[in-house]
Amino acid sequence: MRHKPATNQASTALVRPASLWVWGLPLLGVILWALPARAQTPSPLAEWQYSSGIQLQHLFEPSVPTWQVELGLGSQFAPVADGLNRYQVQPGPVIDVRYKDEFFFSTGEGLGVNLLSFRHIDMGAAITYDLGRSAHADGKALEGLGTIHPAPEVKFFATYALAEAFPLTLRLDVRRQIGATNGWVGDFGAYLPMPGSSAKFAWFAGPTVTAGDGRYMQGYFGVSQTQSYSTNYRQYKAAPGLKSAGFGVSAAWFLTPHWVIDMSAAYERLLGSAANSPITESKNEGVVSLSGLYKF
Repeated sequence: MRHKPATNQASTALVRPASLWVWGLPLLGVILWALPARAQTPSPLAEWQYSSGIQLQHLFEPSVPTWQVELGLGSQFAPVADGLNRYQVQPGPVIDVRYKDEFFFSTGEGLGVNLLSFRHIDMGAAITYDLGRSAHADGKALEGLGTIHPAPEVKFFATYALAEAFPLTLRLDVRRQIGATNGWVGDFGAYLPMPGSSAKFAWFAGPTVTAGDGRYMQGYFGVSQTQSYSTNYRQYKAAPGLKSAGFGVSAAWFLTPHWVIDMSAAYERLLGSAANSPITESKNEGVVSLSGLYKF
């Protein structure tokens, strides 16, 4: 499970920025171990929902705080696997640490660095993760299809905020799996602060589309000849292309300067090979995530 951080503000810590990488890599392993084993795939939350509002700091704040730290607990109600009808509650930790506009470590975005960071645009790279898919995710639905093991991903991303007068933010990310399907997957999305946002309440909404290459699509939605022999599914070759399109909403309530309630919801519809796969039970899926955070 991945969680989205709320809009961040300043905090202080006597740690050098390089140390983020020293403890960040082992901590990423700890978080992966702590995530519920029954969580099978990344949630239908859009990639932009994990960091909504961060890019807008460059537009509306004179300077980005040196340190921004959020810790908390959360849970999400999401499908056990893409295309399946069964849903479950998935609890997990929420961690979001940012040093200026240079480094970040987050259960939502992974361990990363902003290679280029300006008032309107951020470009960078990160190490994140795919939780894979268990063959026992939904009783007999996936039996015989084998397990897609959890695996790290290398992510490249770019975020662009248009202007103060119209703060539409565009987000593109591309991820390469190191294991799992060994495929490429990416998202393109946009979000906008919505009317009613204030110092105590902020919410954003916007669409997203997701696409994958042949390896990714075949791994999650295809059925090989061998798998067809051991299941009731016909052999199916999943083609590269669009996987899904959806819409998301994220909101944060600032109860005090330190305590925040964060809620996100998203709907997505599977498209193309994902929608037509014999594995797919439902083309429509959604997720609701709720977190309690403490801002240092």
